[in-house]
Amino acid sequence: MKIIGLLLVPLASMVVLWGVITAVTATESLELRAYKTLWTNLRHPAYKLISEIQRERLVSAKLLRHTAGTSAVAAQRTRTDAARDTFKQLSNTTRNRSEEIRTQVDAVYTQLDRLDAIRGEIDTSLSDRLHTVEAYNSIIDTIFGLHRRVALIDDIPIYEQSRVIIDLGFAKELLTREQAIALGPVTEAERRLFTQIVGNRRFLVDQSLGELDRSLRDVNVSIISSPTYQRMRLMEDQIIAGRTPKSWLGTTEALAKSFQDSLMRASASLNARAEPVADEVLRRAFMLAGLCLALVVVSIAFSLRMGNRLSKELGALRLVALEVAQERLPRVVEKLRRGEKVELPELSVPSTTTEIDDVGQAFSSVQQTAVEAAVGQAQLSEGVGHVFRNLARRSQTLLHRQRIQLQDMQHRATEPEALEDLFKLDHLTTRMRRHAEGLIILSGATPGRGWSRPVPLLDVARGAAAEVEDYQRVTVEPMPALRLAGPVVGDVIHLIAELIENATVYSPDRTPVIVRGEAAARGFVFEVEDRGFGMSPEELAEYNERLASPPEFDLADSDRLGLFVVSRLAARHDIRVTLRGSPYGGTTAIVLIPEDHVAEPEPPAPLEEPKRPMRVVRGD
Repeated sequence: MKIIGLLLVPLASMVVLWGVITAVTATESLELRAYKTLWTNLRHPAYKLISEIQRERLVSAKLLRHTAGTSAVAAQRTRTDAARDTFKQLSNTTRNRSEEIRTQVDAVYTQLDRLDAIRGEIDTSLSDRLHTVEAYNSIIDTIFGLHRRVALIDDIPIYEQSRVIIDLGFAKELLTREQAIALGPVTEAERRLFTQIVGNRRFLVDQSLGELDRSLRDVNVSIISSPTYQRMRLMEDQIIAGRTPKSWLGTTEALAKSFQDSLMRASASLNARAEPVADEVLRRAFMLAGLCLALVVVSIAFSLRMGNRLSKELGALRLVALEVAQERLPRVVEKLRRGEKVELPELSVPSTTTEIDDVGQAFSSVQQTAVEAAVGQAQLSEGVGHVFRNLARRSQTLLHRQRIQLQDMQHRATEPEALEDLFKLDHLTTRMRRHAEGLIILSGATPGRGWSRPVPLLDVARGAAAEVEDYQRVTVEPMPALRLAGPVVGDVIHLIAELIENATVYSPDRTPVIVRGEAAARGFVFEVEDRGFGMSPEELAEYNERLASPPEFDLADSDRLGLFVVSRLAARHDIRVTLRGSPYGGTTAIVLIPEDHVAEPEPPAPLEEPKRPMRVVRGD
């Protein structure tokens, strides 16, 4: 819709302009004879006045650049004053023909009265180059407004040609503005204004040449196609790029003179063709209205068709881009994480527009680069995982042998102190084994520790507490006699142990850590509560998000190994871990074990059948 809207804006402007031109020419068809009078008393002296103001603007710009003397400036100001006096004398006889003409002529008078103030600012160095050029520009803009107002004529072809000639005259004015700005090195502000003027002038020239009569167009086409004009265009591009071309003034002087001569000849030709034939004007007006309407309809149809095609192509490009960003790349990355091979299809966007096709190719390159980066990341992660596993497996082997040796030493120990030290070493070995299992879990493998039969959940909690360094502070409260499935016992012990150790580390030494457990509607719940300093709501939200959606392990974030291990273990068995504030000011970790992993209590052993009592038979 935005593309179509952009296309419809100029078309709507064309429709409005067509309606205005048609209405004006039809309304003022009876004033055809006034064309010659207006040309003689207003437009012709106005053109001469514009030429002199343009020359004064140029010589003033030279003065500000210190390339012209005050004598040249004074001589040109004298010529400008003479042209101004002539214009005022002739226009005063015609300015009262209508309210519109009088208003426009008064506006020109007001602007001409500013000439002395502008000159004073130049002479006292109160005006810089850009301000000076724009001050003269405002005067000339007002005079061109007069041209456009008095050029109304009931003969449509003459009016159209007159309007085009005025546009070409304004294009020549834009050329002289460029000339005054680019006499030497330009500032950034001057270069921006120069770039805008160049674009407007080229547009006016290209638009106007297509609307001129052949007899009027040939002269202007010969100027446009001349080597001098082409050289000037190259110079314009150089100035826009920040360079200062040589021979700029000489080239533009010659072109400005050629444009001025061509415009004056074209204006004189149009003046000679003006005849008071109101009926013919009306007939031509109706023909022009029909032709313009047809052109507008064709333009609208063509614009809508082109806009619809572009919209479809952009829509297809959008869908492909969304597919790449939301489906294809995430799917590829997920396959790479699982170690699968990926075959990436070529990204194709059918389009007849070069730019859209280029964007599609760019998306294809981005996709390929992203996949290559993901492959590299996956290979790196896999390599790190192998390192973790190898180190952890070796540590596990050594720790297992160490525990066997410690148990043997405990059996042979006789002194209480030595036995106590052996127990401490055994506990330290247990903790080291858990850390080794943590590395295996981070690598994506399973530790290998498991039970074949269900284990009471109370024993699970006690086993987890026994793997913590500060186990004396841990209080395991009584729990229901439910049991945990054997295959998940090792991972749950590890998970609860990480939470208990975190609670002991981040709470004062004198405070206890409470482990509770109770049955829930959807399984069994462990609660690990500390009485430390707690966490802010923002931190709780961040940690809970990480626990709910395990992130990729970041080697740089080694301070949170326990968090990664807990999230991996929870995701592996569909266990939900949530952190929340404790009533004692600390933090409570809630572990919800699904009911699929919870078994009923072990049935009690059957009672032995009581033996048959003996009967004592007494003899006589």
